[in-house]
Amino acid sequence: MTPFWKTANADLSPFAVYSAQEWSRLSDGERNLFSETDLKNLRSVGDAISLAEVDQIYLTVSRLLAAHAGATRKLFKERAAFLPHVKERTPFIIAIAGSVAVGKSTTARLIQELIRRWPNAPTVDLVTTDGWLYPNAELERRGIMHRKGFPESYDRQTMLRFLSDVKSGRTDVTAPVYSHLKYDIDPAASVTISQPDVLIFEGLNVLQSRSADTADTPTPLASDHFDFSIYVDAAEPDVKSWYINRFLGLRETAFRDPASHFKRFADLSDRQATDRATELWDTINAVNLVENIRPTRPRADLILRKGADHHIKRVALRRL
Repeated sequence: MTPFWKTANADLSPFAVYSAQEWSRLSDGERNLFSETDLKNLRSVGDAISLAEVDQIYLTVSRLLAAHAGATRKLFKERAAFLPHVKERTPFIIAIAGSVAVGKSTTARLIQELIRRWPNAPTVDLVTTDGWLYPNAELERRGIMHRKGFPESYDRQTMLRFLSDVKSGRTDVTAPVYSHLKYDIDPAASVTISQPDVLIFEGLNVLQSRSADTADTPTPLASDHFDFSIYVDAAEPDVKSWYINRFLGLRETAFRDPASHFKRFADLSDRQATDRATELWDTINAVNLVENIRPTRPRADLILRKGADHHIKRVALRRL
């Protein structure tokens, strides 16, 4: 498959593509103020992000987001002057999409912390779409437990209502919470979002477009509410390798918890764990990536392309 950044005529591509070195030159020599401990707390299992990469890649991403947020604030002020009934400025929503195990959760947490360090110290909330997965009992009732994480496994209407409420400026909007330990929705937990300056919305299929069976029906999309979107990308064989390695590592940590849904995997041998993780990838995660997730990549404003070492090698920015 031809990489997304290679086109017959680069001038006709909707994206301007930068190497990591070219992108790093845009940082103007800025340096982050994170410690190694700070970064360790932000990393997901298996992610190799370094302090140098924060300086070279993510600080420029943060500056870009600040420019877009600033332009949006300016537009709001101009619109409020033109339309006096406009009173409430609504949150700037950043979507982050990508495959399982590609590192989008680390990216989301890192960007959240970088934004909090902007000069105006904005409030930044982070919500993941896992909370809108149907409970396991409902997935079983619908016969789609094996398609957990696919678009049809989410309560999309409730998720869209949440985004609409946030974008309309409502206070105290509640989001459900997913327990990765229990592999199910936690009915006793919730997150309340109350007019943050910035909301980061992270998930597998946040950039999903209309499916073929609804193409002729007016259907709202999650992306209708986004101000900026990021897709974390990598070659499928690399993501598969990261997924398997993460699975192997979790045998010594999360899988050991007596409450873990995956406790039965804690004592698998390396070979058994590799075989099981490979099966899960090939039959579920790879299918979802090819059919649903990767096709949404061209809809992003910014694509962060990782290499086999988990570090970003290319950055593609949608042209204005």
